[in-house]
Amino acid sequence: MSTVLAYTSPAIGHLFPMVPLLEELKARGHDVHIRTLLRQVPQLTESGFHAGPVDGRILAIEATDYRATNAKAALASSVETFAARARFDAPDLQRAIAGIRPDLLLIDINAWGARILAEHSGLPWATFSPYTPPLPSRGTPPFGPGLAPLPGPLGMARDAVVRRLVIGAVEKLMLPRINALRDDISGGMLPPVTGADSMFRTAPLMLVATAGPFEYPHPDWAPDVRMIGALDWEPPAENPPWLGEATAPVVLVTTSSEYQADDAIVRTALAALAGEPYTVVATLPAAQAGSAGAARASGLDRFQPVPSNARLEHFVPHGPVLDRAAVAITHGGMGATQKALSKGVPVVVVPFGRDQHEVAARVVAADAGVRLSRKRLTPERLREAVHQALGKAPGARRVAEGYAAAGGAAAGADALEELVRAGR
Repeated sequence: MSTVLAYTSPAIGHLFPMVPLLEELKARGHDVHIRTLLRQVPQLTESGFHAGPVDGRILAIEATDYRATNAKAALASSVETFAARARFDAPDLQRAIAGIRPDLLLIDINAWGARILAEHSGLPWATFSPYTPPLPSRGTPPFGPGLAPLPGPLGMARDAVVRRLVIGAVEKLMLPRINALRDDISGGMLPPVTGADSMFRTAPLMLVATAGPFEYPHPDWAPDVRMIGALDWEPPAENPPWLGEATAPVVLVTTSSEYQADDAIVRTALAALAGEPYTVVATLPAAQAGSAGAARASGLDRFQPVPSNARLEHFVPHGPVLDRAAVAITHGGMGATQKALSKGVPVVVVPFGRDQHEVAARVVAADAGVRLSRKRLTPERLREAVHQALGKAPGARRVAEGYAAAGGAAAGADALEELVRAGR
C-alpha cells in the first residue's frame, strides 16, 4: 500500500469534493495524509485521516476578485491571490513531504506553488480539479464568459475570435507570474510553460470532478484528463429537527463558501418566495470563514424580518435538505450546483464571477435548470425562474445518471493507483 499526501487550497469548496476520493483510498488500505483548512482538521482526523493545517499565512491572503468591476480585473485579482499564496504553499508542501515521505501527491489545482513543487519533486503526482479546468477543446466555447455552445462554421468563427481575446488575456496575465514562480521554486530546473493548456496540465494525471451530460464533450482532451463525476461530501451531522417539521417542498438557497458578496441572492429569494408554497432554507457559509470579507458578511440579523416560510443558517448539511428539495437556487459554484444535480434537483443559477458563468451555461445546455443574470436579479424574475426550473427535473436526473456512470471516487482511486504503479 502507498502513502498519499493531499494538499488543498484554503476553501471548503475545494476540500469537500476531494474527501470522497481520499476516503476511497483509505478504504483500500492506503495511508492518507491531508493538509487543509485548520478548522476542518479535527473532523478529518476523526474520520481517520492524518490531517494537518496548511500554513496560516495562506489563509490570510483574501480572495478579493468580487470587488472587481469587470472580468479582466477579476482575473487579475485572482492571479495576484494565487501567486501570493504560492509563496507559502510551495515550502509548506515541501515540509510536509519531508515529514511524511509520500509515494503519491494529490494537489488542488488552485494551489499554484504546491503544484510547481510537486512537479519538481520527482514524485508521482496528480492535480485535482473540483471545477471544469480552463483547458481548450475543439467545439467548446472558450472558458470564462459562459458562452453557450454554437455548432457549425459560425460557432467556430465566434469561438476562434473569443479564444484569442479571452485566452490571450489569461496568458498575458498568468504566464509571467507562473513562470517566475516555476523558476524560483525549482531553482531554474523547470522549463517555462508556454500557453493556457500547459499552465494547467503539468501533472501526469488530472482528475476532474464532473462528467457529461453536464460537462460538454471534449473528444480531444488527452487520456491524462479524466472526468470522474461529481463528488459529494459534507461533515457528518444530525438532521436538523426543523427539517422534519417542514410540510411544503423545500427550496434550498446557497451562497459561496469563499466570500464574494453574493448575499443578494438570499435577500432576493426571501422576498421572491415569501407566501409561496415552499419551505425556503438559505445558507451563508462564508459568514463563518474567518476572513475580513466574512466578518463583513456575518450577522444573519441583517436579513430580518425573515418570512414565516423561510429559515436562515450559516451552515446546514445540504444532503438532507436536497432530499426534500424541489429546486435549488445557487450562486453557480460547482460544488453547490453539482450537489443539487447529483440528486436530480433542478437549479436556478445566479452567477457572480469566477467559474460561475461557465457553470450556469452548462446548466442551461444540459436543460437541468435556469440561468438568471445578477443584473436582472429581482424578486419577480427569481420567482419566475423557480417556476421554470420546476420543469427541468428530467434534465437534472439525466445529469445525475451521467455522474454515476463516470465512476466517482472509485474511478479516481483506480487512476491514482495506476499512476503509483507506473511511477514505481
